[in-house]
Amino acid sequence: MGDASSVYPAEVSVHVLRYPVERPVRTSFGIMHDRPAVFVRVQDRDGAHGWGEVWCNFPACGAEHRARLVDTVLRPLLVGRAYDGPAAAYAHLTAATEVLALQSGEPGPMAQAIAGIDLALWDLCARRAGQPLWAYLGGTSDRVEVYASGINPDEPEHVVQQKHREGYRAFKLKLGFGHERDLRNLRQVRQLLGPGVPLMADANQGWDAAGAATMAAAMGELDIAWLEEPLRADRPYAQWQALARQSPVPLAAGENYLGAEAFQSAIDAGFLKVVQPDLAKWGGISGCLPVIRAVRAAGLRYCPHYLGAGVGLMASAHLLAAVDGIGHKGLLEIDSNDNPLRTLLSGPLSQLEDGVAQLGTDPGIGVEPDLAALREYCGR
Repeated sequence: MGDASSVYPAEVSVHVLRYPVERPVRTSFGIMHDRPAVFVRVQDRDGAHGWGEVWCNFPACGAEHRARLVDTVLRPLLVGRAYDGPAAAYAHLTAATEVLALQSGEPGPMAQAIAGIDLALWDLCARRAGQPLWAYLGGTSDRVEVYASGINPDEPEHVVQQKHREGYRAFKLKLGFGHERDLRNLRQVRQLLGPGVPLMADANQGWDAAGAATMAAAMGELDIAWLEEPLRADRPYAQWQALARQSPVPLAAGENYLGAEAFQSAIDAGFLKVVQPDLAKWGGISGCLPVIRAVRAAGLRYCPHYLGAGVGLMASAHLLAAVDGIGHKGLLEIDSNDNPLRTLLSGPLSQLEDGVAQLGTDPGIGVEPDLAALREYCGR
């Protein structure tokens, strides 16, 4: 990794945007009727700046709350202090808010707000160095493999066909809408794709142990690359381990783990084949890099989770490009649902060649949000 330059944040601003969607996004636990985004801009005293994003998908009203956490709790802790680099700032913000997170019962929202700031600081440092973030983090290639995600249960084969035309070569379906319907959708898409094309499934914590075992067994004939969150993230490891022993499909999880210890415990417990931290939900880059190293040391697959807007998606892409060398098979998750707050801020990811995107050499994450234009677009 390149030298993580010192930072001295002088300004922090946070911006909430919301795009109303015509076609709601459906999951096993709820429906998204709009797409919120919380963007964070940090400026150093030397004038350098960077952008980050705070996870705020569910419930949508949480976007404003997380923005207030950034503005009223974290900004006063950050501004006017010198740090050796983004990781030092991340450690300071985490330590300074640990008791408050417990007292308020909000360790998740606090961690998400800190993650957004961390992403902005890494972007700031890469921009100041004149390097794309993937290179600043020590990567040697700007290429990332991608997959189309968030595919709803209503006629998913049509979405898969469209995304295939756009250059995608791997796909993930949402499950948790009844076993019969889930299996019918998986079979239809597998028949459409043919053998060998990566097809994944995401239950969004929608099943109990018996239901998950039944579904995993039924999916064995369909060559599913991984089954994501078949159980709730807080279920005892014994349930996950029992499912992993029975399942013909590799298990994946991680987006709902909070903290390095939680990731390490899950890795050590041995039930996962794919680990999926979401850098806007916990850890930013400073927290996720050690987790990725632990994932790789255990011989597991790192595939970042991401279903937000474009700033966090680009940060996820650059981090994956930075750590994905020869022999690694990470896949970048790209939401297939309509969200201009994603597509207008992730241009390099719209040009795919056989499932591969090139991030380019623009400094930092390579995009600069035009807030006025985005707000105008959201108001249409």
